[in-house]
Amino acid sequence: MRKGEQTRQEIIRKAAPIFNQRGYDGAALSDLMRATGLEKGGIYRHFSSKEALAAEAFDYAWRETLDARIHDLNTIPNTVDRLKQLVANFVERRGIIPGGCPLLNTAVDADDGNSVLRERARKALRGWRSYLISMIRAGIKAQEIRPRIDAKKLATLIISSLEGAIMVYRLERTEEALRAVQAHLDSYLETEVRAPSK
Repeated sequence: MRKGEQTRQEIIRKAAPIFNQRGYDGAALSDLMRATGLEKGGIYRHFSSKEALAAEAFDYAWRETLDARIHDLNTIPNTVDRLKQLVANFVERRGIIPGGCPLLNTAVDADDGNSVLRERARKALRGWRSYLISMIRAGIKAQEIRPRIDAKKLATLIISSLEGAIMVYRLERTEEALRAVQAHLDSYLETEVRAPSK
């Protein structure tokens, strides 16, 4: 990797927690300069605008977060057990990027304003949902998940439950909602989703 690209990646890595914790409007250029050790011109040599940097920082934060959520899932042979591990990873590996879930933060932050960031968040949600839908459909095909299960609805239920629990956790600063949702999803996956053993 060339030096310019290394610097660019380093700026993204250091800017991601700032945008994730403070939002687009709250991330001051002075904070970005302090975090990166660069002057304004040094940052804008690599990015056309603050919005362009924020978009790249979101993509980076989301990739890191998603990688933590799907970590080692491919080593688990049964689909239902993989889904349960994904839920556990979500609950246990919350602090990958300081500030919490970049998808939730960016969706709320960009809801009424920044169309570029809103579209990045929508793309991330679509990608995560598609990943889960593919996993669920493969589980149905392998007869590990009941054939009547609607893959899109189950994926949406899992994502919505987990992201909702993160919001409650952020407000109440207690893991009670996260643990309750994890227990509920584990039970639901076992009793309603797992195909009966033959």
